[in-house]
Amino acid sequence: MQTWKFDHTFADLAKFDKYFVGVDQLRQRLTDIANTTAEVVSKYPPYNIKKLEDNKYVIEMAVAGFGKQDIELTLEGGKLTVSGHLTSSEDTSSYIWKGISDRAFTREFTLADNVEIKNADLLNGMLKIWLEAIIPESKKPKKIPINDEPSEVTPEPELLTEKNKKG
Repeated sequence: MQTWKFDHTFADLAKFDKYFVGVDQLRQRLTDIANTTAEVVSKYPPYNIKKLEDNKYVIEMAVAGFGKQDIELTLEGGKLTVSGHLTSSEDTSSYIWKGISDRAFTREFTLADNVEIKNADLLNGMLKIWLEAIIPESKKPKKIPINDEPSEVTPEPELLTEKNKKG
C-alpha cells in the first residue's frame, strides 16, 4: 500500500506565506485526510457521493441491518463521522454462508467550510445524508457594470515632501 506524505510538500508553502494567508487550516485538513486514508482503507460500508445540483449533494451509504438507533452522525471541525454499532444480542445461528456483514463501522468525510448538512434519512437499508454548499452573496459571481463617465472623483495623492515629513 502506498502511503502519502503531505507534510513535506505543504511545508514548502510556508515559503510563500504572504500569498497563503489562512492556508494552515487547509494544510492540516489535507494532512489529516492523507493520514486517515493511509491508516485505514476500508470498503465497508460501501457509499456513493452524488452531485444533485450545483450546490446540492447526497452521500448514500448501504447500511443493511442497521436501524437509526444503531447509527450515529457527528460533525466536528469540518469532519462528518458516520458510525454504526449494532445493539442486538449475539446471533447464535449456524450459517451455511454469511455474506451480509453486521460489524461496527466508522466512515469519515471532510466537508468544506461552506457545506451544511441539511438532514439524513434511513430507508430500506440506505442512509442518505443531504448536503448543501451555502455560497454567500459576496462570493457569488456577479457582473460589474462599466460606466461611460467617472462615477466617483478620487482625490489626487499628496506628494510626500520634506515639509510634510516633519509634520
